[in-house]
Amino acid sequence: MTNRLTNLIAGAILLIMALFSVLSVSEDSATFDEVAHIPAGYSYITKWDMRLNFEHPPLIKDLSAIPLLFLNLNFPEKSIYWNQMVNSSFEFGREFLYFANKNADQILLFSRLMMILFSLAFGVFLFFVAKKIGGKLFGLATLTLYAFSPEFLAHGRLVTTDVGATATIFIAFYFFLEFLKNPTLKKAIMSGLTLGIALLIKASAIVLVPVFLVLFLVYLYCSKNQDSKKIKNNFLLLFLIFFISFLLVGIFYQIHLINFPVELQKQYTKLVISHPWLKPFGDINWLVDFCIWTSGNEILRPYSLYLLGALSMSVKTFFGFGASGFPTYFFGKISSEGWWYYFPAIYLLKIPLSFHILTIIALFYGIKTASKKIKKIKTLLLENFSDISMIFFVIVYFSVLMAGKINLGIRHLLPTLPFLYILTLKGIQGWINSSQKNRILKIIIVCILFIWYVISSILVFPSFLTYFNELAGGPSGGSKYVTDSNLDWGQDLKRLKKWVDENNIEKIKIDYFGGGSPSYYFGDNYQSFDPKNGPQKGWLAISATALRRGQGEPTEEFAKIFSQQTGYYNWLKEYSPIKIIGNSIFIYYIN
Repeated sequence: MTNRLTNLIAGAILLIMALFSVLSVSEDSATFDEVAHIPAGYSYITKWDMRLNFEHPPLIKDLSAIPLLFLNLNFPEKSIYWNQMVNSSFEFGREFLYFANKNADQILLFSRLMMILFSLAFGVFLFFVAKKIGGKLFGLATLTLYAFSPEFLAHGRLVTTDVGATATIFIAFYFFLEFLKNPTLKKAIMSGLTLGIALLIKASAIVLVPVFLVLFLVYLYCSKNQDSKKIKNNFLLLFLIFFISFLLVGIFYQIHLINFPVELQKQYTKLVISHPWLKPFGDINWLVDFCIWTSGNEILRPYSLYLLGALSMSVKTFFGFGASGFPTYFFGKISSEGWWYYFPAIYLLKIPLSFHILTIIALFYGIKTASKKIKKIKTLLLENFSDISMIFFVIVYFSVLMAGKINLGIRHLLPTLPFLYILTLKGIQGWINSSQKNRILKIIIVCILFIWYVISSILVFPSFLTYFNELAGGPSGGSKYVTDSNLDWGQDLKRLKKWVDENNIEKIKIDYFGGGSPSYYFGDNYQSFDPKNGPQKGWLAISATALRRGQGEPTEEFAKIFSQQTGYYNWLKEYSPIKIIGNSIFIYYIN
């Protein structure tokens, strides 16, 4: 196969991905986080003020807002959520999308198109890296796993940080490994820039700093003929990588603080540092004073806000949402404390079953091969350093998530997937080429698994977010196990509106979870209701997340604190839904 033909096939794969993304997302209403991210991004690049959604770095939100500059939007500067309330990004977002402007769908589409372009650009990078690693077919196979992944098709269209983090973490990791193999000044600069960009996309990218340090020390330990001068030079280059990324973060944040009042930043600092979440650390008045001081220092201000956001997200991750609670439904249970096995479970259910089979084949081949190659630890590490580095990152990232208390969706696992694609395909490639015996049969098996992978993803169009594999009973069975961004993030409100219009329903009560606005889309047809008031009559539309939270069995700890937040939809268990919209909104008619 020629390079030209290979690149044409890759282009066709990405074109299909683009078509599926655009055609599906145009009918999606705003998901939960988009209502905060889109207006925040617009405020950043028009006001140079980062008072909204400060806990997440700004870069991906900036990119999403660029197309909005051509829409002549009204910015509600007099809103109390902009002037008086502290970090009210969700409240301000709803006002911006549904009241200050009357073209919410156009705003959503324009912002999302930028994210689709970003996803496609990462697909190009991933393809060329994979082709460099394993050849032309290897590159196409990796791209196929990415482009037809239901998770990337779902989240690559949305204005959130997850796919952005996936792309930039992988890119930064790639350039750091390139630096380790040949530590030159040019490669150190490139590694520092890509690490800095990753840090500007999502706070979780900070895990790369200790990972890079460990990999550097291990590689240094394994390398031969390293004199003291060369070792010293490599340490200086490592320092340069971290310094460049640190400097890039500071410069970028400084631009976003041009019109951000110092006193408002101090308010944010007091709010986060003084929060009950940090009680496990005891007396932290010294930390409060230090953070307030840095927030008022012109040089340290950008880093103060960055670290404040990272701290805010870290505390939520490892200590939960505190007294406010955030009930998570998981396998029939309700808790705000999380489960350590949540992410392994949703990985098992949300990733295509055909990929699991490919992984098992690759794993068995890898174990069998490794058992035959018993070498000195240094030689083993050096010869397989890239693979071991990727495995190490996946283990670290999984472990951090499993240790946390925020169990909101497989989207948090996305940064591990490109690494898993490459590792799995390297095992499959080795398995096929290990011997000529049964080679044709092996190729046929792999082709069947790839066809199954692609078809299972396409069949869920346009509801990619609701994908579950055959172990979960497919998309229609997903809500039995998990909800939130795994299945129901508010994306089907417009599809509900279409169904209501087609069936001439005059009044419908809606219990909605997501970033859309029922009153914006339904007008007088919409009635709000509080499910905790008991059984309801008439037409009911209930988001899967709300329904399962109201039917799940609370854990003992959750019941002690939030006894009023469970059981309020148990009366609906004796009824069957008349219709399920997009696998995420259940419609009932109660006489």
